[in-house]
Amino acid sequence: MKVLCYGVRDVELPIFEACNKDFNYEITCIPEYLNTKESAEKAKGYEAVILRGNCFANKQNLDIYKELGVKYLLTRTVGTDHIDIPYAKELGFKMAFVPGYSPNAIAELAVTHAMMLLRHLAYTTSQSAKKNFVVDSEMFSKEIRNCTVGIVGLGRIGRVCAQIFHGMGATVIGEDVFQIKGIDDYATQVSMDELLAKSDIISLHAPYIKENGKVVTKEFISKMKDGAILVNAARGQLVDTDAVIEAIESGKLGGFAADTLDGEAELFGKNFGDKEIPNAQFAKLVSLYPKVLISPHLGSYTDEAVKNMVETSYQNLKDYVETGDCKNKIK
Repeated sequence: MKVLCYGVRDVELPIFEACNKDFNYEITCIPEYLNTKESAEKAKGYEAVILRGNCFANKQNLDIYKELGVKYLLTRTVGTDHIDIPYAKELGFKMAFVPGYSPNAIAELAVTHAMMLLRHLAYTTSQSAKKNFVVDSEMFSKEIRNCTVGIVGLGRIGRVCAQIFHGMGATVIGEDVFQIKGIDDYATQVSMDELLAKSDIISLHAPYIKENGKVVTKEFISKMKDGAILVNAARGQLVDTDAVIEAIESGKLGGFAADTLDGEAELFGKNFGDKEIPNAQFAKLVSLYPKVLISPHLGSYTDEAVKNMVETSYQNLKDYVETGDCKNKIK
């Protein structure tokens, strides 16, 4: 079977090829994302496509796929909001997603962001890059063992994040809509209000549920400790970006780090160089460095995570071909 894989970076290509030894698909990996008519037309002659985040299977692209004879629409992501699922179902595509991959990949990035902000390393190293090696008051910090860390969302990733912070000596508290068992050795589950009031660092690991709206709002931030750090390595839609900008500028937030932003396709994957960032909100956010740290949605950009996502995507396709069904089908 011929499979077209979108958004494959050079360092990922060996993983796609190695994983395929157990499946023997005829794969073609391209760096382009599915975001134009032309990129959709690249699927001519393929029965299956594998997408990644920010590959948009919208009506235009789905119509092209249908006309070209594509049958299987797979995404190597947990999230599926880049696919027009009702319309894809109407057209008869067989779809599947990846229910999970290395939770350490996301958790480690969240911890790294938090520690960079806590120890003011972005500021410090930017000073060093300017040949300024003077130690100033901006570099003074608390130790993590003297901090309380709040984890919003105690799923697989949130629990690993909690374990890492606990291992570093922090007091860890967490919030989840469900009562989570088996975490007593490294975290205490509390209400959201208690978490906001007590946490020096808050790390988001909750899913985005459109009906519930944003989690981080002006009200959310107003309940946080003054000078606290906020990290989002979950979903960009969880956060009101304007509220964060206002809180950074006022000093209410001591720092903000994000690996995902609401509307990030306007920013991520692009090199603006000396040009202005067209989106004024994103331009403002970027200008707040080093109080604001942004990474371009690379939480899953690790050897283990990519391997997990590719293997699962290949298996999803195999299940569909051999049985007509798939346990990870998009419903």
